[in-house]
Amino acid sequence: MEPWGYRIDVGLPGHVLRHILPEPDEPSVRKLCETVTEPGAWLKLLAPPEVAAGWLTPGWTVPDDPGYMMFHALTRSVPPAPPRGYTVATEARDGVFHVRVTAPDGAPAARGQISAPGDGATAVVDQVETWEDHRRRGLGSLVMRTLETAAADAGATTGSCAAAARDQRAGDVLPR
Repeated sequence: MEPWGYRIDVGLPGHVLRHILPEPDEPSVRKLCETVTEPGAWLKLLAPPEVAAGWLTPGWTVPDDPGYMMFHALTRSVPPAPPRGYTVATEARDGVFHVRVTAPDGAPAARGQISAPGDGATAVVDQVETWEDHRRRGLGSLVMRTLETAAADAGATTGSCAAAARDQRAGDVLPR
């Protein structure tokens, strides 16, 4: 966790890491835009695109279709059991809780992560994905409920999730 939010290692080609600002402000965004120089670094700002655009320094852009933001009161629950043969692994690292579901053959089947701030803060859901061959088996629900419970256990009271409109990642600010 950083003073302004979270740094999450994404590990995708062209999208190596992401800085998430749940409560962005102009000074924090400008400072990040000036200091973040890693190729493939993105910013995810939970702010209206027209506001965020005014905070960006040259070289950063707001996507044409930035997406949608959803908020949900967090609750603790028992996640559903994985389907037969699937395994679930969890890990907390640097304020981020990760869930990975593995298929019976050892291949990745689903994943997701959530910031786990605490003390009434907003947790941010990120990179929830179910691989195509493993869809329609309840893995997405398993991942989301596991993430929600982990963030609630850490003290967060609200969860937020950006939903992509079309193929663009929601709320992202892209480097030049």
